[in-house]
Amino acid sequence: MNEIVHNHYIDAGRIAARVREEAVSRVKEDIPLLEVAEFIENRIKELGAKPAFPANISVNEIASHYTPEDNTPCFKRGDVVKIDIGAHIEGFIADTATSIEVGTQDHRRLIHACEEALENAISSVKDNTQTRTIGGIIETTIKKHGFNPVRDLTGHSLEQYKLHAGITIPNYRSIFSQKIRKDMVFAIEPFATYGKGNIKYGKPHIYAINERSNTKANLRLRELFGPLPFTPRWAPGIRIEDLTGLREYLEIIEIGSEIVAQSEHTMIVNENGCEVIT
Repeated sequence: MNEIVHNHYIDAGRIAARVREEAVSRVKEDIPLLEVAEFIENRIKELGAKPAFPANISVNEIASHYTPEDNTPCFKRGDVVKIDIGAHIEGFIADTATSIEVGTQDHRRLIHACEEALENAISSVKDNTQTRTIGGIIETTIKKHGFNPVRDLTGHSLEQYKLHAGITIPNYRSIFSQKIRKDMVFAIEPFATYGKGNIKYGKPHIYAINERSNTKANLRLRELFGPLPFTPRWAPGIRIEDLTGLREYLEIIEIGSEIVAQSEHTMIVNENGCEVIT
């Protein structure tokens, strides 16, 4: 990896980590989710990067892909909130997430299981590691605490302007496996739940533009966001119904409506380990 690319990743990671920690302190009972989402997105810009995707603020049984569209939903006491954010510099993305509980301590063991699974997974990462090995460590750690991994959600490789670049890191010991290599960039993100860990899908709140669709509205959005995900609130005056060839990021929900926690860091693989940038 050349020095310029490495520095972009490091700077994006530093910004994402800072904004993640600042956002946590703003998650309080009766605060609108939108207020925190807009803080995250604006703060990333203030610090010199751009959002790699809309701030995901997924609550309780919603594991991922929820971003608020208005001031209606507010945090409630006892909520388990996943803050999942991405920052990029020239398309080089840092992706990170954490889980917090609003005003209570009832789910601290679930959150801790995710955090420990992430730490253990990171310690196994180096050149030539098999993805199934990492997944097995995540699964073993989460189950040790009495919970289940969400099997249909995975970590992922990152490349310039590619949030999901082709290699996945499962949250269980999968039969299928890929080998990770030096200088690859990965986001590892364990999800743990009280439930069985299967998923169902909800509504879309996040979209991306299909490169092959060349309507006037689509071209305008591609100028603004490139291939990265966006939310309709970032594009006032453009109606989703008028767009064609969109990729929809549907809400991902635990199938039994059980609470889900998440932890995530981005890292650059090296010969003997990895450099965590978030």
